[in-house]
Amino acid sequence: ITDEEHHKLSKRCGHSSYEDLIEQGFLTEAVVNFVALLGWSPSDSNEEIFSLEDLARVFDYHHMSKSPAVFDYTKLKWMNGEYIKSMDDSAFYEKAEKYLKQTITKDMDLRKIAAMVKTRIEVFPDIPDLIDFLEELPEYDPVMYEHKKMKTTKESSLEVLREILPLLEVQEDYSNDALYQLLLSFVEKMGCKNGYVLWPVRTAVSGKQMTPAGATEIMELLGKDESIKRIKKGIELLEKAQ
Repeated sequence: ITDEEHHKLSKRCGHSSYEDLIEQGFLTEAVVNFVALLGWSPSDSNEEIFSLEDLARVFDYHHMSKSPAVFDYTKLKWMNGEYIKSMDDSAFYEKAEKYLKQTITKDMDLRKIAAMVKTRIEVFPDIPDLIDFLEELPEYDPVMYEHKKMKTTKESSLEVLREILPLLEVQEDYSNDALYQLLLSFVEKMGCKNGYVLWPVRTAVSGKQMTPAGATEIMELLGKDESIKRIKKGIELLEKAQ
């Protein structure tokens, strides 16, 4: 087995052992599946995801390659992500909990957050970078409000946030569904596309280009006070950028 530069794997050169991979957030099942496919492939399919039982049933040493196998770390991460997606929600939460708790200290629904990130990670240590904005709004550049596809500019985003703020201030129900309905009504009133409103709102409440959830799901987790505080911060940033 070689690395991607075709050098023989060696612990001395910093290559991972099985224990290291588990420590890095890989699942045992994914590692076993991946290693089984190093230098071997099933004869009758291009399938790559196998349970241990399936591997035991279909493995045949006659189909082993005589060429050195390459340990493709990117492929291992992809495979691990596939295993994570198919995990039972409770089993996933059990593995994800420590990463959630080391990032989120506020009173939030961690199981809801776990459900948001489950299909978006390849290894468990990916979790903190995806959710750290929930704990604290990061510093961000107002240029993020500009989005060609959504047809948003800094000016249009400022207008949207100024107009939506009073509606959010009187809104009592901060559940995802109620907030989504509120924003959709606002979109209808403005006669624009959803993204024209949802993009600036999501940017203001997250401070991130990519998030594991939409604007209203994020606001439900943050609660009313924090959501309004972040919308006001967005308005302030955009006013300075004019």
